[in-house]
Amino acid sequence: MVAKRKKAGAKAKTEPKAKAKAKAKAKAKPAGNKALGSKGEIALAGQLDARGIGYERELMLIPGRRFRFDFLLAGDLIIEVEGGTWSGGRHTSGVGFRSDCQKYNMALELGYRVLRYTTDMVTKYEAIAQVERIVATESAYEAI
Repeated sequence: MVAKRKKAGAKAKTEPKAKAKAKAKAKAKPAGNKALGSKGEIALAGQLDARGIGYERELMLIPGRRFRFDFLLAGDLIIEVEGGTWSGGRHTSGVGFRSDCQKYNMALELGYRVLRYTTDMVTKYEAIAQVERIVATESAYEAI
């Protein structure tokens, strides 16, 4: 049986962003049996765990697209760890870069925020430091 594909974004344009985002989140699917991830993803997961920052992994958040996001925090904060930035990986090729641009821009259309880090930014603790600042700021605003 062949499933019909819906045109990407066809319905999202007519729905309010919050409703489209909630619908996408409800249909989000975690990656099946994918390995723990890249070196940077594994490191960031450990750093988040050590600080008690909750997250979900490898979610498909854009209806009609197969894009997967590395991490989703606090409902709308996406974190992507870009591997292979110094070795000519997929993210630095023309096609890969274009695909990433589409992915991040579609996420923004649905109301998500996207943080992008290279593996070295994760292993040097630059990424987790920024994530902690953002989480702390949001917690302070929620307390008001």
